[in-house]
Amino acid sequence: MREFLAAPVLAQGADNEHRTISLILFALFVAVTLYITIWASRQNKTAADYYAGGRSFSAFQNGLAIGGDYMSAASFLGIAGLFALSGYDGFLYSIGFLVAWLVALLLVAEMLRNSGRFTMADVLAFRMRQRPVRAAAGISTIVVSIFYLLAQMVGAGALVSLLLGTEGEAAKIWTIVVVGALMIFYVTVGGMKGTTWVQIVKAVMLMSGALVMTIWVLSKYSFNLSTLLDAAADKSGKGDAFLQPGLRYGATDMWSKLDLLSLGLALVLGTAGLPHILIRFYTVPTAQAARKSVNWAIGIIGAFYLMTLVIGFGAAALVGSDAIRKANPGGNTAAPQLAEELGGGAGSTGGAVFLAVIAAVAFATILAVVAGLTLASSSSFAHDLFANVFKRGKATERDEVRMARIAALIIGAIAIVLSIFARGLNVAFLVALAFAVAASANLPTLLFSLFWKRFNTRGAVWGIYGGLISAVVLVLLSPVAWGGASETKPGVKLAAEKAADCGVPADSKAVGNPDALFSCTTKAPIPLENPGLISIPVGFIAAALGTITAGRRPEDDGLYAELEVRALTGTGAH
Repeated sequence: MREFLAAPVLAQGADNEHRTISLILFALFVAVTLYITIWASRQNKTAADYYAGGRSFSAFQNGLAIGGDYMSAASFLGIAGLFALSGYDGFLYSIGFLVAWLVALLLVAEMLRNSGRFTMADVLAFRMRQRPVRAAAGISTIVVSIFYLLAQMVGAGALVSLLLGTEGEAAKIWTIVVVGALMIFYVTVGGMKGTTWVQIVKAVMLMSGALVMTIWVLSKYSFNLSTLLDAAADKSGKGDAFLQPGLRYGATDMWSKLDLLSLGLALVLGTAGLPHILIRFYTVPTAQAARKSVNWAIGIIGAFYLMTLVIGFGAAALVGSDAIRKANPGGNTAAPQLAEELGGGAGSTGGAVFLAVIAAVAFATILAVVAGLTLASSSSFAHDLFANVFKRGKATERDEVRMARIAALIIGAIAIVLSIFARGLNVAFLVALAFAVAASANLPTLLFSLFWKRFNTRGAVWGIYGGLISAVVLVLLSPVAWGGASETKPGVKLAAEKAADCGVPADSKAVGNPDALFSCTTKAPIPLENPGLISIPVGFIAAALGTITAGRRPEDDGLYAELEVRALTGTGAH
């Protein structure tokens, strides 16, 4: 009887020991990044230092930083979770994210580096009226960044809640608040230089952690990928359907197939319009270095996504889809749960240590990406809106940098509040929404500005606002916001506690999505989860119509010729 009574006490003591290990690793990484940030702050002397890191990074360093910026919580937590829960359909995200870099490499990277200075709006406003174009570009940058920030901070909440073994929503909320506070510190103190070094450190940690997990998983199946896939299919409860397309997308009706196409368009076209990726091209000294840094990034990111395949299917095989879904309905904890299983399972010291290590890597991933996003949005606010719209180009560099730090504080606070409300959604899905907005609002105007001689101010403004508004409105009318059953999303019967959260009686037999933003049981007016299929063409069409309906100015031809020479040769580039 004494041993029986002592067992729970011993288990609780072991759990406390494991949490202590986790907290020590977290604290160690945070301490290192804080040191890097404070060191970098001493190097920031000019606006170019704060916005672009003094353009002092090599192609390899910038390639690592781009990888660190791009391989976000959506990549490590979200995509691994999608593989673990949806099998083959997880490829849609990983392949889409990777193929998208060809658009950035071939059409954007080198020309953007030559044409701009600090932000995307520098390119758009080069041959157009400054105030309306910069205002539109600044607003779009902030909206896209906030969508992306939501994904990272939601992932942080799920991760730390699992790691510390806490139940309820309070731990997730406090985690989101802490992550938000840290990202604000990184940006306001370290600027681009500090943020870049944090991203480089994070990229090395993430690749190392993913490599260890990949080799460990494959070793359990004699390095035979087919054996691993068969084991994952058996443990998933879906059988052969787990290894075939259609488990999540495109298998039910026309809307589901259109949603699949919409997702693919958003992923492939979105990267070249993401503000936090675009500003990375300004941190290298030459356009050639910008192109090389993208080549490095493609290699690093491609290798990483191959490893997420093994990690995701490994989680399905060794942990099980049911256990993953129980810990987090969106699958965001699949990779950390796999780490715990590889280390010896729940309750073992090895499992706790490896879980803590991988969770610290994922936490590093989140901190680095949110810092990059906050820097992109606050820089755009200060450089585009404050200096060129409100101050009409009369602000000093010191005023700009001060306003960028204030903007980082405000944008960080907004992201924290919104993340608390969105904490039940899958992080890869949230990132896909950010990609859709970027592809709809930013990419059309950027491409037209670089390649269309007749493109003008009205076209840029109409394109940005048309793509941005249509994407956001479609999201607000989609199943993300309204969770009622439909042909595309049949819904699930709400459990008693979920029914209460949704405001319906616990015994009402209500069917819906408890994680919907506005209503769990109201049917969505538009069944598309991702707006890209509609909003991306709207962005291009609006930009074209705005251009055609506006009168031509004689000086436009000369300005385009100047931009073309600068973009292709680098003459006059900063």
